[in-house]
Amino acid sequence: MDRKEFLEKTLKSGLGCCALLALNQDAPASAAPAPADEPSRMQFEKEFVQNWLSDLLETMDAELDEKTKVRLMEGCGRGCFRRFQFKQDIANQGKGDLQKLVAAYKKNFEIWQEGDLVHIRYGEVSSHCYCPAAYYRPAKPHDLHCECTRTTRQTIFETALGRPFKVDILESLRRGGKTCHFVVHVA
Repeated sequence: MDRKEFLEKTLKSGLGCCALLALNQDAPASAAPAPADEPSRMQFEKEFVQNWLSDLLETMDAELDEKTKVRLMEGCGRGCFRRFQFKQDIANQGKGDLQKLVAAYKKNFEIWQEGDLVHIRYGEVSSHCYCPAAYYRPAKPHDLHCECTRTTRQTIFETALGRPFKVDILESLRRGGKTCHFVVHVA
């Protein structure tokens, strides 16, 4: 079985389990039963999803080349943009004008332009990673999760200004930095 086939089968298996939970269907007889009371059931489901996500990311790290891993996380970053209205609002408020985009970003982020570079930083020091999907997983020196956030920043710029942009990760908490800092190449 090649890596692509392995990943497809892994994703289909995991998504099937998540679909059972989402549809509130009975799990297979071999699965651990979910607790009956609501708070315990919610905790059980949270832990299930966290463990499944950890398994997926660990499998990606072990089985896929770097380019493929980054492409998968980029898809998550674009999805995050589509899912959160405040991210779409930043792009809409900056539509067609870099200075308007910078002003829209300033409502939620530290941002400044330095020549052909626009810096986006989550403060000089951040206390924690702000992505709920990363809260319960240990950070790594070259944490793949940061590619998701990088792509969200890239998608905001591309949506607002209608052209491709390169975005680099200068620093991130999950990679051992004191904050998350991205730079957008605007030239």
